[in-house]
Amino acid sequence: MYAASSSVSAPPRPLRPRPGVGGPLLDPARPAAPVLGVGRPRRAAGLGTPPLSGRLDLSGPQGALLRTALASVQRICPEFAPVQVLRRSGRSVLLVGTTGRATAVAKCLLDPSREWAERYRHEIAVYRSFVRHRPPVRVPRLIAADPDNCTLVIERAPGRVAALQRHPSQTPPRADIRAALGALCRLNTWRPPSGTFDAPLDYGAEIARFHELGLLTDRDMGDLQKLLHGIAHAAGRQGMAQFCHGDALLANILLSPAGPVLVDWEHAGWYLPGYDLATLWSVLGQAPEARRQISQFAQAAGPAARDAFLVNLMLVLTREIRTYETAVQRSMHDPAPAAPGLPHPAAAPAGEEQRLLLRRLHDDCQLARRAVRAAVGTR
Repeated sequence: MYAASSSVSAPPRPLRPRPGVGGPLLDPARPAAPVLGVGRPRRAAGLGTPPLSGRLDLSGPQGALLRTALASVQRICPEFAPVQVLRRSGRSVLLVGTTGRATAVAKCLLDPSREWAERYRHEIAVYRSFVRHRPPVRVPRLIAADPDNCTLVIERAPGRVAALQRHPSQTPPRADIRAALGALCRLNTWRPPSGTFDAPLDYGAEIARFHELGLLTDRDMGDLQKLLHGIAHAAGRQGMAQFCHGDALLANILLSPAGPVLVDWEHAGWYLPGYDLATLWSVLGQAPEARRQISQFAQAAGPAARDAFLVNLMLVLTREIRTYETAVQRSMHDPAPAAPGLPHPAAAPAGEEQRLLLRRLHDDCQLARRAVRAAVGTR
């Protein structure tokens, strides 16, 4: 992971659910189904910012890709001195190095596809916007960027990753979840100037796409469309828009003494309220208390925000199911890791663990489906 060192906000304050906001939303009394084993909460070891060491191997075919990436970085940041590869997949490479006395991370796209190029350019645009409009959370400082070649250089901040896995296999420490949730809630209340950011998700098109793929039933599609109509009628789509990180995983949050640092902004923009909460809820299968708290926040904001959270949750869970079903199918034909095909570089489970995770995701989706139908019944 990578991160920033300049603070733009105060440390998070403890979040307290409002009294009297219980109820049937996502059945908070029901514990989450066990997946991958349940262990005692513990703080992951060795996740702090590692010291810079080692050297780059620029030989062979992989070395040629690294040389190409490094040339792109040094065109926009000549003082960047590479030290080691932080992460590499079939689509991108992250190089950690120095720029003068500072430590920096360079992110370079290797996949020339239009979809991934658009993601990188979107992330670059977000970082450029943060230069003028600073969000109420800590973010990496932009050093240099080239949207044409999909190359980004940002500072690296101290801190440890809140979770290495996209879906943590053990219950994260409460303090870590509280810090992450506090940072996301502060971000979601931010109102940057109109026109600064766009809306990455077309809800109607996404619902239709999942329906065509057979991931949503006819009733699912009808229920979600009814909720969307009700949300628009209650406050107007623009009035209900909320600025979100767009990929609010614990793997995208660094925890430092000065406060959480949010990284990987390629999906940031305006969403219906609760998108970040829905994303975090979806990956906390081993933390039912945190899920209960998130559900209470969604209800406390009123019926329209509750319905928006449920729409987001159905879409997020459906996307996760599709992602891991694809991963399971791929693993049945190819025993090699399928990390480049996953939506996030965080470590993904394999084999039987993938199937157990899929079972939990299907159970979660059924839970969300019942909550959606209950919400439609109250309109």
